[in-house]
Amino acid sequence: MARLLLQFDATVLREFPVSTHEITIGRAPDNDIHIDNLAVSNYHARVYSENYRLVVEDLDSLNGTFLNNKRVKKEWLRSGDAILIGKHVRIVDQEHDVAPDLDSGRKAVAPKGDETVLFKAKRRPQSAQPAGTEEGAPSDRARAPSLIVLKGKTDQKDYLLSDRLTIIGKSPMATVRLRGWFAPQVAAQVNKRQDGFYIGLTHRVVKVNGNPISGPTRLNDGDVIEVGRVCLKFTYRD
Repeated sequence: MARLLLQFDATVLREFPVSTHEITIGRAPDNDIHIDNLAVSNYHARVYSENYRLVVEDLDSLNGTFLNNKRVKKEWLRSGDAILIGKHVRIVDQEHDVAPDLDSGRKAVAPKGDETVLFKAKRRPQSAQPAGTEEGAPSDRARAPSLIVLKGKTDQKDYLLSDRLTIIGKSPMATVRLRGWFAPQVAAQVNKRQDGFYIGLTHRVVKVNGNPISGPTRLNDGDVIEVGRVCLKFTYRD
């Protein structure tokens, strides 16, 4: 079976088998390979099988997908090809003839900071749901999920959460744009999942209702989020 070897700085971090199911790569958490890096688009690229051959396809990403150092839109893959997305290399190993470089047994360690790689082993199938309850409670679906600024310097006073990923920070790619000299590029992120919205961590302390969180935390209507000097209220607006 063909596989992708996820490699960073000549160290193989993980391998992913490729069978009849495609593998998606991007910054959004619901990708099969989740890369938390602002240089990577939410849905950057995919690898799939077509006519018994592997194909890599760029999904109109901002910074492009590179195959053997050449920017491509859609190309056939061969064993030993290197796909570059951001700073991360995926080695295609269709024949198991590419030896993983584990540096004489050295333990693979994921890169830190804005180059962190998060993994999902496989996409979980979506369970059947009654009509009208596709995401959240029916009453929540009828209202618009929003972040309202209670305190702090931002470019707006309220934000509609219409995307799967909402970044809070000073970065030009952020939805909630923080202002001020010492505002971080990425302070936190809000992910839209099937069962609601979750606030996630970066290297900053994030509090929900006054309590520091240690991992992705589901947001309820009325929750107050503190990120540095900025205070936001999560709510479903009529």
